[in-house]
Amino acid sequence: MNAAREIRQAIDWGELGPLRLRASQVAEGAYAGLHRSALRGAGVEFGGYREYVAGDDLRRLDRRSLLRHHRLLVRQFETETDRALALVVDASASMGFRGSEAKASKIAFAAVVAAALARIAIANGDPVSMSFIADERAQPIARSSGREQFERIVAALEALEPGGDAFTDPGMLDRSLRWVARVARRGAIVVVISDLLDWGPEAAEKVASLASSGRVLAVVQTLDPVEANFPFSGTVRLRALEGGSVVETDADATRTAYLAALRALNDGWRESLAKRGAQFLSATTNDSLTGLVRSIVQTIR
Repeated sequence: MNAAREIRQAIDWGELGPLRLRASQVAEGAYAGLHRSALRGAGVEFGGYREYVAGDDLRRLDRRSLLRHHRLLVRQFETETDRALALVVDASASMGFRGSEAKASKIAFAAVVAAALARIAIANGDPVSMSFIADERAQPIARSSGREQFERIVAALEALEPGGDAFTDPGMLDRSLRWVARVARRGAIVVVISDLLDWGPEAAEKVASLASSGRVLAVVQTLDPVEANFPFSGTVRLRALEGGSVVETDADATRTAYLAALRALNDGWRESLAKRGAQFLSATTNDSLTGLVRSIVQTIR
């Protein structure tokens, strides 16, 4: 490994920092746009309705049935389950990329999304954990709740340095997924934030497996605008942040094939996740953070 690949670079926050303030603003904006409690997830499994009998908990009366049909029905819940939020943030080298027109790097964008989701969950009294897809220096944060946990998560995200190469360390993804599978119990919500690049053909199925055991899973693809649109023209020289490959090509001749490959990648992820009842969302770093966080919450609750 040459010296250039040993260099580690801190997060390029661009227009997004400071993280604590930005995450709080995004969380408050997203929460205000929702019509009911945000990260409810799969805390309990809904089991249908039955007729009310004396002694039933009045808090479980279905008011809509009473108003519409003049019947007293009780909502049944079959199993109490975990309501924890497990965040998985890709902090590999490719996430450090920031194009010339982007507001921030991909890792900075992902950090704000993760911190905002953590704040919403903690405000609802739900525990949060966080792990990283990166080299072994990025240590996971065990599940906990309360303001101290939010501060721990913010501190860990602020200290991140994008690092790790899926080509030289193919076990990078597996380590994080094994940790999540251990800590996220039945009913937990798992949110994976990544560009989904450089992981290999089996990655989608591996990540989708987190949706087993009653977990709720959402995968949020985060791309730089130039990765999503390939706006180059003429001869360009492209260097991969993971794998180290360098390609010189005619952008106009390559654009169609590149965008088709990106669509195929995303379609594969959607298909793998849909089979497990999981959700796929995609955004660029110039998209609205508040809108994206609101969409994630609406998807997983």
